[in-house]
Amino acid sequence: MQCGWSLLGPLHWIRYVNKQVKVMAGKDEEHRGWLLTVDPVSASMVLVDFREDGGTSVQVVMGHAVEDVQVLQEADEETSDRLRTSFLPPRTCSLNPEELRRKGGGVRSWLEKNRVPVEEEGDELRVAGVLTIRAPYGPEDCYSSNQIILDRIQKLIQLKPDHPGLYPETDPESDPVKTRSADRY
Repeated sequence: MQCGWSLLGPLHWIRYVNKQVKVMAGKDEEHRGWLLTVDPVSASMVLVDFREDGGTSVQVVMGHAVEDVQVLQEADEETSDRLRTSFLPPRTCSLNPEELRRKGGGVRSWLEKNRVPVEEEGDELRVAGVLTIRAPYGPEDCYSSNQIILDRIQKLIQLKPDHPGLYPETDPESDPVKTRSADRY
């Protein structure tokens, strides 16, 4: 890829995500790492490098400075998993398996009711192939490199009628928020 990185747009940038890249920026400035995501507004790249000591280093290359991007290597399954989970906090869940299954099914039904494409992958929910919801399936359990989708799905889950603290005295079947949220997404 030659010049004009910031002009290419997200449909082109996605081809580089989860790949090891060499980025030329500015005069004689070279960066290498696994491309985790690209900011859709500034075209800035987030590069991750896994160190031998088990640590992870992260650098951001500003989109306006990118002059050339070359793919060095495709990520294998292990590297893809590591990229996806590197920045997730360790989670512990105190719900029993039946409660988790019920709660996950409720979130899935809510998303489907609001016309959001969702599928189950083990004990996780995948939304449109770009967002993961892990147990216990609350807004804080959503993970995605696409901030816009992440924000919208988190807000939608918060609007779920039986979400703790929301509309405790309201009947879910007559809840006006339920109707409005379907039109919004």
